[in-house]
Amino acid sequence: MAEKIKLKYGRTMLIGFGFMSSMIAWTIYNAYVPLILKENGAISGLTISGTIIGMIMVIDNVFGVVFQPLFGRISDTTHTRFGKRTPFLIVGIPAAAVFFILIPWMSKIYFLMPCVIAFTFIMSTWRAPVVALMPDLTPTEVRSEGNAIINLMGAVGTVLGTVAGKIVSVVFRLDQNDNEIVRRYVFIFGSIIMLICLAVVVFAVREPDNRLTAANAQRLHDEWEIREAKKAEKKRFKEMQLTKPEKRSLIFMLIALFFNSNATDSISTYFTTFATSELKMTESQAPLFITAFAFATVIAAFPAGKLGKKYGRKNTIMIGLSGILVLFALYFITRTYALLYISIIFGGALIAFVTINTLPLVLEIGGAEKIGTYTGYYYTATFSASIVGPVICGAMFDITKTYWSLFAYCPVCFALALLCISQVKHGEVLSIPDEVIKEIMAED
Repeated sequence: MAEKIKLKYGRTMLIGFGFMSSMIAWTIYNAYVPLILKENGAISGLTISGTIIGMIMVIDNVFGVVFQPLFGRISDTTHTRFGKRTPFLIVGIPAAAVFFILIPWMSKIYFLMPCVIAFTFIMSTWRAPVVALMPDLTPTEVRSEGNAIINLMGAVGTVLGTVAGKIVSVVFRLDQNDNEIVRRYVFIFGSIIMLICLAVVVFAVREPDNRLTAANAQRLHDEWEIREAKKAEKKRFKEMQLTKPEKRSLIFMLIALFFNSNATDSISTYFTTFATSELKMTESQAPLFITAFAFATVIAAFPAGKLGKKYGRKNTIMIGLSGILVLFALYFITRTYALLYISIIFGGALIAFVTINTLPLVLEIGGAEKIGTYTGYYYTATFSASIVGPVICGAMFDITKTYWSLFAYCPVCFALALLCISQVKHGEVLSIPDEVIKEIMAED
């Protein structure tokens, strides 16, 4: 009887520091950069409209679509004594931190934009490698649980980014009304946390040395032999093609991801506006709903991973999407505050059913040899939705003249995601032979 594989929670949490580094940076960036852009435009004698600010704020998504798959593929075939993912973090995180610190110090828009562009580009170079690190070091049967831990660590980064202003104001006794000084300290704080997270990953996780060796594990000393080995690996890598049914599953999985992210990004972008315009909430009340939604997602992340492992990832995702559609229908019919609170909390939990299990499903379709590549595909689908979703939804508001159209657009997207995921026939955990289990345990 095969020995049951268990997730190493401590090591997985340490791996999650890489994702935490990314999330604290993006949380601070998204909160402060729109304000900095608007103020710097005025200082430079320019009028920067909300549309232009929005276009600047999606630069990171554009870079994500273009460069994340590329650097994911590059990391798949990288061989160093630090492993194949860690080198991208060692170079990318400090470089990103430098430009991150500079952003609030740039008083003119023409100095600010190069920093923004450089920061967003560099962040796109290590996003796929840092996400691929967990699947690299985690057996396939427990990746859904591992993904839940990674998302939990990302949530910690989000919380730190959210309260960064309060932290620096208290620690350094700053005047909270002096926005310029507070912002500078916030970006410095974020950069320091990014570097601390990098140190944890590099020194505590220690990705295995994966420099090319001969088939018999003897060291290759001759540089010519190393080059030939790399060429042979690249050729073998290209020959590893999916079967036609697997390609079909992958395509439907990525389309499902696109529609799901389309809906969730539209909700996060426009819910506050919907609540203040249609429900007449104050600007201080509306964000509490988003906070409750995010909190419910974090709490449900670990159970979602467990359910994915026990009942299947596809089934868990379909339960999540079906439940979300039911909540949308109930609230749209009743439109009561009590049901809105319930829908937000349960909706956040059901979203976790979807998001926690989608990445492992995509990676399992691609196989262990192409984890970085398929991580890139995953983020291409989600980032594409981040670019077009809020724009399409905003156009609907302009046409219908009401934010209630959010309750038409998002359910349609979730329904299409459910339809697509029903067509996915691959990606569940495969049975692992005893000898493979023993080999994994020996490596550990």
